[in-house]
Amino acid sequence: MTNIAILGCGNIGGFIANAIYRGVIHCKLSKVFDENRKTAENFRKYVNIDFQVADSIEELMEGVDLVVETASQEAVREYGINILNAGKHLMVLSVGALADNELFRNMKKAARKNNVKIYVPSGGIIGIDGINAAKLASIESVEITTRKNPINLGVDVDRETLVFEGPASEGVMKFPRNVNVAATVGIAGIGMDRTDLRIIADPNIKRNIHEIYVKGDFGEFTTVTKNIPSTQNPKTSWIAALSAIAMLKEIFEVVQIGT
Repeated sequence: MTNIAILGCGNIGGFIANAIYRGVIHCKLSKVFDENRKTAENFRKYVNIDFQVADSIEELMEGVDLVVETASQEAVREYGINILNAGKHLMVLSVGALADNELFRNMKKAARKNNVKIYVPSGGIIGIDGINAAKLASIESVEITTRKNPINLGVDVDRETLVFEGPASEGVMKFPRNVNVAATVGIAGIGMDRTDLRIIADPNIKRNIHEIYVKGDFGEFTTVTKNIPSTQNPKTSWIAALSAIAMLKEIFEVVQIGT
């Protein structure tokens, strides 16, 4: 059975640990690590699994096959390349960190050198399979419109307000904890610099809504995802946690369905 480690003991990490405990994912949770030791110790409240709380990133990597990052973009920047150079597969949930082209390029170089993989779940959207397929032909344009309650975006407005319009690469930097979706779409498609992003703060909605429009030689398609925010962290969509679980499940299943 594959041993995995969780880097970052927050909401999504708890979802993943619970899925392992319930047998949804066929692997063993071996270790967890968080910059805050108390947070890592409290992680045991999520599930009744016998795992080790690591004291360092080096200790976290010992004896595991895959590290699941659920911490932050800062954690990806600080630890990502070291994890890959240690010969460990890495799942990245803080996808906005990969907007840093140099970092992403060096991570891919380390992964190739050490024969390991970087996994990026679909997160809070649907349609990544379509983008992956369309890219094999030619994609002309990609547009994303994200609507969130102002509280979730960290802005103070009392009416529907366009708070950002421009390349996804810039939007990810301006709203680093809110638009991982844009980073994922950009990476999967034609790049974040060519992906057009609009972010709308709307006090009249409770769900996170993402509309994606893709056009190219293959034709065109539109997807709309209306997410229920996580009860533990309203900035995170519930489906984003489910997406990570689904990807881990797929990695360890003998049958894989879909592109």
